Amino acid sequence: MTSVVLAGVGFLWMYPFLWMIASSLKTNREIFGSFDLIPDAPQWENYSRAWEEAHIGQYFWNSVIISAGTVAIVVITTSMLGYALGRYTFVGRKFIYGALIATVFLPEGYTVIPVFDLVNRLGLSGNLLGVILAEAGGANVITILLFAGYFQRLPRELDEAATVDGAGFFRTFWQIMLPLAKPAIATAIILTLMRTWNSFLIPLVLTLAQPDLRPLSVGIYSFRGDDYSDWSGMTAAATLSTLPIIVVFLVLQRYFVEGLAGAVKN
Repeated sequence: MTSVVLAGVGFLWMYPFLWMIASSLKTNREIFGSFDLIPDAPQWENYSRAWEEAHIGQYFWNSVIISAGTVAIVVITTSMLGYALGRYTFVGRKFIYGALIATVFLPEGYTVIPVFDLVNRLGLSGNLLGVILAEAGGANVITILLFAGYFQRLPRELDEAATVDGAGFFRTFWQIMLPLAKPAIATAIILTLMRTWNSFLIPLVLTLAQPDLRPLSVGIYSFRGDDYSDWSGMTAAATLSTLPIIVVFLVLQRYFVEGLAGAVKN
């Protein structure tokens, strides 16, 4: 009985995703004509139309570049911050923890104007590098605390052995501690990729003047018009946009679970 109930709950949980995939193979009229998950006649041209005519292909590669750059910057910076917070005791450490946690309650909309002004002053507006820095420049509290918790549980003997071997602060971090944090790194990659890939507000503001630089999250809205909306093309584009997240998660899921477990133990 429990299995039947859980299967039903799982189906309800997955239904919106399954509906999106099914709708990507339907016509606009069929999408709103029934809620069946099996289309009468699969419309595979929805995907080709989304990829080529709506420039989803270009938006896709913009998202890849933005997400890859953001993930690289965030993993490097948050791992270093997490290492310092998790392995060392210093004056102001609790204050930093409190300040980081306080930023969680700050709505993203409040920071858009300062971020846009800073990117503009750096001469990076209308540039993918500007979008990358804007996406990576947030507090990233969750990933910092994740690394801090993971580094905190590593044996202290590792630091002592590194010191005996003549390793300094940075060498100990890069050559000993960071390679041991693969589960935390995988978790940070997944969390950052999901946030950046689905980010809408900041990329929208920074690419208003140059639509060619839009990522998928913004470009999908090109299917909406004042008089007509191509819902079948939009669902096809949305389906394509979910594939990279699914692939990355499947590849890193083992490390993802280990990373969360390692951080929670603290």
